[in-house]
Amino acid sequence: MSKALICGSLAYDTIMVFEDNFSNHILPNQIHKLNVSFFVPSMRREFGGVAGNIAYNLKLMGGEPVPMGTVGQDFTPYSKHLQSLDITLDGVIVKHEMFTPQAFITTDQENNQITAFHPGAMSLSHECKVGDHKDISIGIVGPDGRDGMITHAQGFVDNNIPFIFDPGQAMPLFDGNDLKKFIEQATWMAVNDYEYELVRKRTGWDAKEIA
Repeated sequence: MSKALICGSLAYDTIMVFEDNFSNHILPNQIHKLNVSFFVPSMRREFGGVAGNIAYNLKLMGGEPVPMGTVGQDFTPYSKHLQSLDITLDGVIVKHEMFTPQAFITTDQENNQITAFHPGAMSLSHECKVGDHKDISIGIVGPDGRDGMITHAQGFVDNNIPFIFDPGQAMPLFDGNDLKKFIEQATWMAVNDYEYELVRKRTGWDAKEIA
């Protein structure tokens, strides 16, 4: 069966709930020397990341996803989760001297969020190679390390594999010329309304040129 190679992050999401509002504990006139701590009695850890989330949903729909990315020494629980779903780990490289990418998200009672993201092993995602995988019919280049996204897009081109460019939260990593090259290489681009406006502004292209 043909497979989908999904290039992107495999990350842990640690989600905490602050049982009050941030605004009650932050002094607006003291922002320049902010030093505050929030007590968060509720916490959960989820399996996330772009490649992980897409692979999970594609598998539910009967597809054959191959998530491709770099992870760290703490990846074992995630690997067991993927194996339990019969999702291959062939595209995953473990960097034992680093941590798996992870986000730490604190939400207050008004749904305001403070997030810290540690990229960890994701910064070495360019070490994963598209050409190492066979029977790939389609690819995705999602948010990942900057060099990895560039390398993987070129890898799909070199191997004549159509792919979707999904810049998402990695948009700030690329200037107009970078985005133009991705658009020219990709078969499709997936963005929301806000991301589309950013692409249009940075490239100077209109909808017809982008399409």
